[in-house]
Amino acid sequence: MWNIPFQTFFLNVQYPGLESQMKIDITTMSFLSKSVAWLFPDYRFNWLVTEFREVISSELDFIQEARNSEKTGKNFKNNKFVRIPRVFWELTTCQVLTMQFCWGHKVDDVEFMKETRINPIKVAKALVEIFAEMIFVHGFVHGDPHPGNILVSPEGPNGFTLVILDHGIYKQLDEGFRQDYCQLWKAMILQDTHKIQQLGKGLGVGKYAKYLPVIFLGRTMNSKAILGKGMSDEEKSSLKQELNYLKVDDLFSFMESLPPDFLTILRTDGLLRSVIRKLGAPQNVRLLSYVKYAIRGLSPKLSPESDSSMKVTFSRLRTNASYLQLRLFLAGLQLLFWMEKVKQFLCTLYRKLLLKCLPGKHDNCPI
Repeated sequence: MWNIPFQTFFLNVQYPGLESQMKIDITTMSFLSKSVAWLFPDYRFNWLVTEFREVISSELDFIQEARNSEKTGKNFKNNKFVRIPRVFWELTTCQVLTMQFCWGHKVDDVEFMKETRINPIKVAKALVEIFAEMIFVHGFVHGDPHPGNILVSPEGPNGFTLVILDHGIYKQLDEGFRQDYCQLWKAMILQDTHKIQQLGKGLGVGKYAKYLPVIFLGRTMNSKAILGKGMSDEEKSSLKQELNYLKVDDLFSFMESLPPDFLTILRTDGLLRSVIRKLGAPQNVRLLSYVKYAIRGLSPKLSPESDSSMKVTFSRLRTNASYLQLRLFLAGLQLLFWMEKVKQFLCTLYRKLLLKCLPGKHDNCPI
C-alpha cells in the first residue's frame, strides 16, 4: 500500500475512449475545414485545426502534463508567491494523474479576498510577475491561465499564495522568438518606431508591426499619452480611419504571418488582462511588470550554482540599473505630460480671466 493520506492528493482521470473520440472529432474538423476552403477559396484558417490538434493532444497526455508541472515547479522553486502541486509518480499513468491537493479560491474571487484580508492589487501584481517571468525569462509558458486554473490561498509567508493548476497546455518558446519578444517590449515602451518595425519583420508580421503597440499597449506607435492611459479621442479617430482601409484579406494575412509562439502569447496575455481587470488593478501593473522581466530576459542567464557569486551579483545589478533607467525615462515622460496639462489649464484660466476683464483682447495667450 502507498503511505499517502487520502486527503493530500487529487486525481485527474481520463474517461475511457476519450482519445479515440478526439481523433474522430479532429478528422471531422479537418474534413469540414478543407471542404469550406474548397467552396470558398478565400478561406485560410486550415492552420487552426493543426493548432487545435496539438493543444488537445497535449491535454490528454497526463505524463507530459506531470513533467510540465515539475519543470514549472523547478523554475519557481525560489518564488514564495507560487505553489505548484507535487506529482505522485507512483500513482500516475497516461490516463490517471495524481497530484497534491491544494486548497484555494479562484484568483478573481474578490469577495473571498476581502473576507480573508488579501489585497487584490497585490494578487494581480504577483500573478502578472509570475507569467511575465514564464514568458520573458523561462520561455516556458502556461497556455491556459483562466481563473479556474489559478487559485489564491490565504497561506504562505506573504499572506497569500497563488496555486497554478492544469499544466497540460504549455508552449516552449523558440529562443530567438523569446529574445525578439523581450526586445519588442523594450522598444514599445521607449517608442522606438524603427526598432518595432525591424522586430516586426523578424517576428513575421511585416507591415503590420505598427499595430503591435495597439494590441499590447492599447495605444498607437507615436502616441503622446502617458503609458497605461490609452489613446486620446484624436488618436482613436485617426486609428479608426486607418483600419477602415484594411480588408478581410489583410486580416487573414496578419493571422497567417504570426508564428505559433505569438498566438500562445496573445491568448495568455488576453486571459491575464481579463483577470487583473476583475481584480481592479491598473494596466500599469501589467505593463511595468512586462518590461521589468523583458529586461531580465535580455540579461545573460547565469546560475548561482555554476557561476561565481560576483558574476551573478554584477549581472543582477546591471539588470536592475537598466530597469531603473527605463523607469526614470517613463517618469520623465509623465512629468512632461503633466507640465503640458498644467500649461493648458493655466492658458484656459488666463483666457477666461482676460475675457471677463478685457473683452475682445483674449485672442492670443502668452503662456
